[in-house]
Formats: sequence, structure tokens, C-alpha cells
Amino acid sequence: MRILYSAIDQIVPGTVGGSVHVTAVAEGLARLGHEVTALVTPGTPRFPDGPVHWVALPPPFGKKELRWTRAGRVARIARELKPGAVIERYYNFGGEGIRAGRAIGAVTMLEVNAPVIDYAGSPKQRLDRALILEPMRRWRERICAQSDLIVTPSADILPSATPPGKVLVLEWGADTDRFAPGPSAAVPFRRPPGVVALFAGAFRRWHGAVHLVRAIRRLRERGVGVSGVFIGDGPELPAVRNEAAGLDNVVFTGALPHDTMPACMAAADIGVAPFDVSAHRPLAIGFYWSPLKIFEYMSTGLPVVAPAIPRIAALVEDGREGLLYDPSRPEGLPDALERLVDVNVRRQLGDAARRRALREFSWKAHCEALDQALRRTRP
Repeated sequence: MRILYSAIDQIVPGTVGGSVHVTAVAEGLARLGHEVTALVTPGTPRFPDGPVHWVALPPPFGKKELRWTRAGRVARIARELKPGAVIERYYNFGGEGIRAGRAIGAVTMLEVNAPVIDYAGSPKQRLDRALILEPMRRWRERICAQSDLIVTPSADILPSATPPGKVLVLEWGADTDRFAPGPSAAVPFRRPPGVVALFAGAFRRWHGAVHLVRAIRRLRERGVGVSGVFIGDGPELPAVRNEAAGLDNVVFTGALPHDTMPACMAAADIGVAPFDVSAHRPLAIGFYWSPLKIFEYMSTGLPVVAPAIPRIAALVEDGREGLLYDPSRPEGLPDALERLVDVNVRRQLGDAARRRALREFSWKAHCEALDQALRRTRP
């Protein structure tokens, strides 16, 4: 099948989860035999080699809010390409892919990884209501209504009128061939001594990196020598660095190319995802992320340490693939890390995590599910 994939606000290649997701889906569908053309913002140094036809189509001035102005260009590409399916990565000010697909009679699939609905009292909701007719809500609901299929990690973030029959609930995944136990390439940092706890991701308040620093400090006070490696960038990085002042064997690498992440994770002993849902008001809707870091930790054979919230508990079974802690307990995260100082416990949980990633959380499985849904829906 010829597929047009509109993800024009995502940078490829890039270092954030959205970039990884778009690359994995485009390449995974191409490996299944589809002819994939992907519209994205170009990153550096160049587009990935391989079977995907990457087209540079960034929103004006790099502003996602102006993505809608590319609708005419996307429509022209769709008319020239004549794809059997159009996939669009959802954004508030999008809709260009779904409209172009409907105009040419293609199957339309909307990828929804962020809430379509507003949480109660959100600034966007207040602005929309001030405009009387709520044009932003109506536009988002129209995009969903016009899509033949919607793929999302959580149906709770969709408009309530969305027919369940067109929703494919699907988690993100990991490249289980590249993310595997054992060294695969040079590690781009000097591994600190002892048991290494790794945080990889965006430095934003709700990603909770500061809680890992505090847990390491608390363990040092107990005489437990857990080291830390923090990979990524973001607005909270200065605060996290400041929290780590005076702690030895804590490494900050900054943002790294995703190609280096398999080696980075293989150099660690524990994968930590210390999400703080209280620090991000949209999460009042529910924990709607499909957390890339967790799947890549598991695929690498790392035991996962994360808060015991329902969405994460569905991905990581406490005491089987990792340890889940009560985020309301200040000692919850340090206690979980201390249990994993025992190499036998780490090995048992990490082996189980790897097996589950292979079974349920690979990009290959994700793309096969997309492929089957598109084929079922195609006239």
C-alpha cells in the first residue's frame, strides 16, 4: 500500500520521543512492504537512510501553531502521490493530513498521543469558551470524526462521542533488536562506579528527574552507593543539576542522538522513570503517555523503577519486571533502588522485562497492528 504520513512538526532525526516514534512507524511500515512517504521537519545531519521517502516540510518559522498553513501543500502532495492511506500525527492546529486523505478517498488514520479533550479549567479551554462557539474544540472533534481510524495509547483522551469501533488502543514500543542486553557500541560517557541508575528523557517537572537525585542523596545518607546517569535536556535541567550539587558519581550528558541510547542503557543497571503526575495539570485526565523510556529500559533488560500508578502498573508488573513505589512516600523511590543493589534481584527482574518487551512492546508489533488495521479498513 502507498502511505502518506504527515508529521510535519516532528524533527527527523531527533532526540525526543515524538521523533523516535515517527521514525519507527515510518520505517516499520516500510519494512512490511508499504511505500511510505513521510512529511517532517528535517533534523541533522540528514534524513535516515532506508526505504522511507522523507520530505522536508516544516511548519513556518518552526512554529507548530502554524502547521495548518501547510494544508495546501499536503493536499497537493496527496493528489500527486495518490496514496491508499494517509496517517496524520495529531496536533491541536493540524488536520491537514486527514482533510487531504478524505479529498482523494484514502483511508485516514489519526495518531493521537496527546489529549484531544481539555482538562477542567485549562487556559485553552477558557480561551475557547471566551470565543463563544468554542472553535478549537469543534475543530479537534471534527478531525477525529473525519478519521477512519484513531490509534492512541489511551481512549480516555478522545472526545466522548468517538465510536469505539474505530479506535485502536496501542502502546509505543522499542527496537528490540537494537535495545538489547550487553554492550553494542562505545558509551558516550564515563560510567560511574557501583550500581548505576539511569534517567533518560525530557527534563520537565512532570518527568521527575529531580526525585531520582534526591533518592540518590538519601541512599548516600544510608551508606548505599548508587550512582546516577541523566541523559536529556529541558527547562528543568538547571534545577536538577543544582539539586545534585555536592554529589559525586552523578553524570549529566545533555541530549544525545537516539542512535547512542542502546549503548547508554546497556551501560546502566537500573532504568528509572520517576514521573510526577502532580506536577502536570493535563494529567488530571489520566496518565495518557506511552512511555518510550520504559519500553527501551525493558528491552535492554533493565529492571524498571517507576511510580505505582494504574497506567504504568499495566506495563510493568511490580516485583516481576520492575519495582513500583508509592509516590506519596518520600522513602518510596530510595527503598526501591536499595532493593536493586542486589545483583540477583536486578537480573531476575531485568530478564523478565526483556521477555515482556519482546512479547508485547516492540515497534515491529506496533507496526504490524497498524498494518492490519489499515488493511481491514481499506475498501
